[in-house]
Amino acid sequence: MRAADRERFIVDQAVRFFAEHGFGGQTRELAKRMGITHSAIYRHFPSKEALIERVYEEIYLSRWSPSWSDLIRDRSIPLQMRLVRFYLEYVEQVFEYNWVRIFVFSGMKSFDITKRYLEIVRKEIIEPACSELRHELKLPARDVAPLSEREVEMFWGLHGRIFYMAIRRFVYDTPTPKQLDTIVVDAVRTFLDGAKGLMPELVPPQKP
Repeated sequence: MRAADRERFIVDQAVRFFAEHGFGGQTRELAKRMGITHSAIYRHFPSKEALIERVYEEIYLSRWSPSWSDLIRDRSIPLQMRLVRFYLEYVEQVFEYNWVRIFVFSGMKSFDITKRYLEIVRKEIIEPACSELRHELKLPARDVAPLSEREVEMFWGLHGRIFYMAIRRFVYDTPTPKQLDTIVVDAVRTFLDGAKGLMPELVPPQKP
């Protein structure tokens, strides 16, 4: 096997291994599972941490679309439609066994995959969506009145509601709808109906 092919094989197997066993799983066991020597892994990755970093790039960064941030900010499209389109595309990418289980295992260990990924979500999706809701409701912009913790938490609530279906499916192994399109639409519509009524209370009025 060529070096590049062997590295690809190790990464693919590591993704599945860590999804099943968490990051407490030993690379020696991973090597045994692949039928290669333990040292063969370290010829491609100098440490377990380096292998985990590659898994992060493979599973998370490679599936993140830069167009999502642009979509959230595209004021030529109604905000509800933007959020629905984003979450339908997001569900398509992240509702997957390896993605979800590695995400959860990372959050329970000292590896910062979950923290780093959620920072991207906050910066590229949550905070821009807060700003766009303010714009739609003709409330002061962020440069006039900084985002409040309550605003940000409202949008995290929407994000969490949708992602929790993946937790139920791939972590708890409980039934979830096979077709999620209408579930996503319902979640976004319900969220916006409530958020629009609450937002004027959360954003300080603009001083004359």
